[in-house]
Order: sequence, then C-alpha cells, then structure tokens
Amino acid sequence: MSTETPVIPDTMRAAVLRDYDKGLQVETIRTPRPKAGEVLIKVTACGLCHSDLHVIGGAIAFPLPAVLGHEVAGIIVELGAGTEHTGLEVGQQVAGGFLMPCGQCRHCAAGHDELCEPFFELNRLKGVLYDGTTRLYSLDGEPIQMYSMGGLAEYSVVPATALAPVPEGVDPVSSAILGCAAMTGYGAVRRGADIKYGETVAVVAVGGVGSNIVQIARAFGASQVIAIDVADDKLEAVKAFGATATINSMTQDAREEVLKLTNGRGVDVSFEALGIPSTWNTALDVLADGGRMVPIGLGAGRQTAEVEINRTVRRSQSILGSYGARTRQDLPAVVDLAARGIINYDDLVTRRFSLDEAAAGYEALRNRAVQGRAVVDMSL
Repeated sequence: MSTETPVIPDTMRAAVLRDYDKGLQVETIRTPRPKAGEVLIKVTACGLCHSDLHVIGGAIAFPLPAVLGHEVAGIIVELGAGTEHTGLEVGQQVAGGFLMPCGQCRHCAAGHDELCEPFFELNRLKGVLYDGTTRLYSLDGEPIQMYSMGGLAEYSVVPATALAPVPEGVDPVSSAILGCAAMTGYGAVRRGADIKYGETVAVVAVGGVGSNIVQIARAFGASQVIAIDVADDKLEAVKAFGATATINSMTQDAREEVLKLTNGRGVDVSFEALGIPSTWNTALDVLADGGRMVPIGLGAGRQTAEVEINRTVRRSQSILGSYGARTRQDLPAVVDLAARGIINYDDLVTRRFSLDEAAAGYEALRNRAVQGRAVVDMSL
C-alpha cells in the first residue's frame, strides 16, 4: 500500500450514456470528490453486467445522461469526512458492492442491506447518492447521473458502506466481479436459499452470476449442482467451477434429465439467473416437492412468468426472490473466499476491454459472446 498522497486530476474519462441510439460514448468530465461517509477510488476495473445492458437498451428506466458500471475494483485515493472508523485507508485496494446501503434506514438498521430504501428510491430511481445529488458533472457543469457508483470511469465515488479491502494476492482487475457477480451468487446461496449440506441444486443460466452460484453452492456443501443453459460452451466451462452435471435445455428436456439425475425427486433448490419467463419456468419444473426456487435474474422491463398455483400449494414449494446480498456482511466474506481460493473469480473473467471498448463489450454480452464475465480494464 502506497504512503504517498495521490494526485487527483480535475478531469477524467468516463463512458457516458446520453442517447439510447448512440449508446455509450467516452467523454472527459469532472473528476468526482467524496462527501461525508464516502470514498473516492481510482478504478482499476469494472465488470460488465446484464443489468447495465438493460439500461443501455432502455428496457430498465433510468435518468440520462448517466455513467453506468456497478461492480468495481480500485485503489482508495481520498476519504470523505466521517470515515475514520471504517478501517479504510488511502492506498488500499478495494472491491465495491453494487448494492450500496445507506446504513441508516430501518432496513439497514435491521441488517437488511439488500432492502435499503434510499438505495432504491434515490440511486436506482434518480441516479443520485443519499444527499439527493450526483457526484458526476460534465465540464460545463451538467449533472450526470450514477448507476450505483458509476464505475465505467477512471475515478468513482462509493459510500464507505459498500467497500471491502482486498488483500495482496487477489488480482486487482478480476476482483471487480466480486462486488456483483460473486456477491449476488453468495447472497442467493447464503441468504436466499440458505443451502444445507448435502442438498441438491440446479442453476438455470450459467453466465457470470450463474457460474458463481455453482461454485458457491458446492462450497456450501451441495451434493449435486446441475447446470442448465442453452449454450454448450458455457456448460462445458462451468464444469471447472463445480457443476456435477450439465443439461442443454435446447436439445434436452430439462425436467426429465434432472429427474433422472435425482432418482425421480427433482432438486431441493433451483436458481434462476437470467430473468426471462422460459428460464423461470425451467427452474420451477425441476424443483422437488418442498423445494425452494430462488430467482436472481432481472428481467428487461416489467416481465411476468406463470406459476402453476396448485402444484406450488400442494407440493409446498417456495419462491424466494434474492437481490444482491447484505453488502456490509457478505462482501467481506466473498473477498475472503476469493483470497483463500475457495471461489475461482480469476478464471471467470474471460474477456477484458479498454474503456474505449466498453460499448463493444456490452454488445458482445448482448450477443451472448461472453463466457463467465467480461471487464473493462482501466490499464488497457
């Protein structure tokens, strides 16, 4: 960790979304500065996630202009007031969690960071932080909204509640995915499903989040982890992350195959990680009596999926939505799992783009040309 006082430039480069038709365009804007309870990081990498993709395409409403990017890694360069007891220091490498708890609302006070009211009401609806203003401005002083911390930029302001120090030995670029893809997977397994040792699991859609669910479920003691997808390359890749069997639901009947693998029972827990009706239905179809279905994927816009009411009632099945995790507790746990090699975050990052190539990276994601996770690497 460097002891030198970093020089913070007045301006920085950022990928800005102003127009849905034009997509992301790299601009020079003012460098943000942290306010009370906040930290400024120099971004080393930012992961590319489907949630951003929905905003870029206009399927999820968000005010423009905006800087997206919500899973970041970086180095602390400045601390705002009121961060003296956080354990954060200038020069530390950190990972940022996309779900940034205010730490003060009734849900945060109860330990439910994932339900933080200001996060949803201010950041997700208005693109601002918890004083009601953004930290990003154009050179002319025009406000630019923030999707989470607006990580597709050279510098980013993050609430101290959403940061966890990253120890030496953890890759400073690949660790960007710990704050969304890995933390969301951890939250689904630990909080949503509360998996017990020996339970059987199916994961429907094994991209960045789904692959993390596979390996975290194995780490929590699942006896079987069945990966279901429509892409053979993703199914082949996820074997290295602990999948005990794979099913291509385009060429195989997922329910029949899962029943064969589980002695006719179905799985104790199924996870849905894409957010479309077909994957939702598959996750329910493979579920055992008394089982738990945990949907994680966010749909584009307001999507609905059918649920067979009588089967759900008679078979005592549960549907347990899971959004992210409890950042203050779970992000440090995810970082620890990565540091100890229990989860393989490094090999999950299969493609790296420069900031100038961010739009191309999202296009590759849209075209399902990314296995695992892609990141914007600020060193490129």
